[in-house]
Amino acid sequence: MIKILIIGAGGQLGQCLKTVAERRNINEIVSPPEAEANILDQSGLNALLAKEKPKFVINCAAYTAVDKAEDEADIAKAVNETGAANLASACAAHSATLIHVSTDFVFEGNEVKLLIEDDVAKPINVYGQTKLDGEIAVKNCLDAHFIIRTSWLYSEYANNFVKTMLKLGAERDELGIIADQVGTPTYAIDLANIIFDIIQSQSTAYGLYHYSNEGVTSWYDFAKAIFEISETNVKANPIPGSAYPTKAKRPAFSVMDKSKIKQTFNIEIPYWRNSLEACIQQINNSNKL
Repeated sequence: MIKILIIGAGGQLGQCLKTVAERRNINEIVSPPEAEANILDQSGLNALLAKEKPKFVINCAAYTAVDKAEDEADIAKAVNETGAANLASACAAHSATLIHVSTDFVFEGNEVKLLIEDDVAKPINVYGQTKLDGEIAVKNCLDAHFIIRTSWLYSEYANNFVKTMLKLGAERDELGIIADQVGTPTYAIDLANIIFDIIQSQSTAYGLYHYSNEGVTSWYDFAKAIFEISETNVKANPIPGSAYPTKAKRPAFSVMDKSKIKQTFNIEIPYWRNSLEACIQQINNSNKL
């Protein structure tokens, strides 16, 4: 059996990984609480890996508060860069392969084109910069790594855009939703599945990969789909990003090309709306709002 250690198991992706592992009968999963898996504690990480001896480590721990990061740059840098470096170093010391999750926010997003892994990364906010620095740290510390950039992550777990829209849609008659930022939603259950596919392939095709669901949409059209699928009776109005200013700038267009991950691991990726339907069904079934 392949032993897998999940860092940041209490977050959205960590919970999805545990759900998918259960569905797929993957039993050799270790998901310690944050106190035992603090990525800022290098000696603690080394002790954890020495004790558990995992073959794979999945890093779901990250500072993801995009706007707050503008005021807490030091904390974001510590978690997203230093923490990633600490974990990669521990993996190197204990012969473990690291799967590290990154973001489309490493891109400037000012050009309408599908973004490939070799495109120049040029973040326009602190969060994106710290995630890019984390990618570089992982590459510098450890050869046996898979870095997966994803986008617009949501699920039935934790706080995310889908659950926020469902809550607000139930409370209000109208909502203004940004229509001039374009990307691709990613159902975290789908991302968890591809992570386990990579592990079970036992591939050594290490490096950087892009993964999101298939298709392209705006936040406005994403919200419209959420309301249609959930039969939520609320009027969604398209607004420009300038009408809803945020502390951190967002990429205007950050649709990633997934050809590399599809070809390398011979996978098919679900269309974003189909995955959204599956998520909303899970939310309805489990009452996870």
